[in-house]
Amino acid sequence: MSRPTLPLLPLILSLLFIARGTAEPNDGQNFVMALCRETPFPTVCYMSLGVHAEAIRQDPHELARTALTLSVAGAEATKADMLKLAHITGLKPAEYGALKDCLDQIEDSVNRLTQSAREIEQLGQAKGDEFSWHVSNVVTWTSAALAQMDTCGRGFSDRALDGKIKASVQPEVIHVWQLIRNALELFQQFAAQKVIIENI
Repeated sequence: MSRPTLPLLPLILSLLFIARGTAEPNDGQNFVMALCRETPFPTVCYMSLGVHAEAIRQDPHELARTALTLSVAGAEATKADMLKLAHITGLKPAEYGALKDCLDQIEDSVNRLTQSAREIEQLGQAKGDEFSWHVSNVVTWTSAALAQMDTCGRGFSDRALDGKIKASVQPEVIHVWQLIRNALELFQQFAAQKVIIENI
């Protein structure tokens, strides 16, 4: 899945603050915004994580943990929506086949992300080799979940599948893929920063 250009990020964020009745972002929002700018999909990043800025408390570990938790929730919601679509009568055989294959990929993705979310909880006090081991697990499982969501999305790329089912599935899958990609980037930022601090 390609990375879109997002030149409207500053405008979108300004409108969000106006809508919330906040003239200026607070420290937590500034922190989230700054780290989101370094992700592949900054607008998606801030729109999903900005509302959690107070709980994140300028903590890179908490930011990465929250991003991963939201990825799990997004994948689970997409799975539930696709299960409903799979029970619609009158589906073309190709549509049903693509949905079934996609559901298998999403099921695996949810499992991998859940594993990653549990693993990241262990990182708060971990150091040295133990920290590296946990980091490797999170990166491996999250990367696998990302690849599975990508496979799901590509399963609907055939023009023969154009229609309401594809129009419903693809945007949702792409959004979850973007959430996971951002979560992986934020986690790697956190891990790299902690390694640097420990070696000072």
